Amino acid sequence: QVQLVESGGGLVQPGGSLRLSCTASRSIVSINAMGWYRQAPGKQRELVAGIRSGGRTNYADSVKGRFTISRDNAKNTVYLQMSSLKPEDTAVYYCNALNYFGDYALPSGSWGQGAQVTVSS
Repeated sequence: QVQLVESGGGLVQPGGSLRLSCTASRSIVSINAMGWYRQAPGKQRELVAGIRSGGRTNYADSVKGRFTISRDNAKNTVYLQMSSLKPEDTAVYYCNALNYFGDYALPSGSWGQGAQVTVSS
């Protein structure tokens, strides 16, 4: 099973930007869809962005217009560009492979260690 390593987290002020990276241990060309989840303290893990092999993207309403997901198959990497960050974006962010059922997705791989994102002044 592919191993995923997230990086790029950190502390940022409200309104700032961060880019997260998710690097896979092998080629992701054969993985139809990849996504980014996040889990805030005391809350369930939620899917915030997904991207399919044809480039189609989906976003949670809470991040639409602020987050952009992309993938670079040549680098086995999926990115999450986050801008206009808010304190409520504070969470541990995880990537995973996805299985889509219409517009509904479920994680299909193993979880990495995640990347902590803290938005605070």
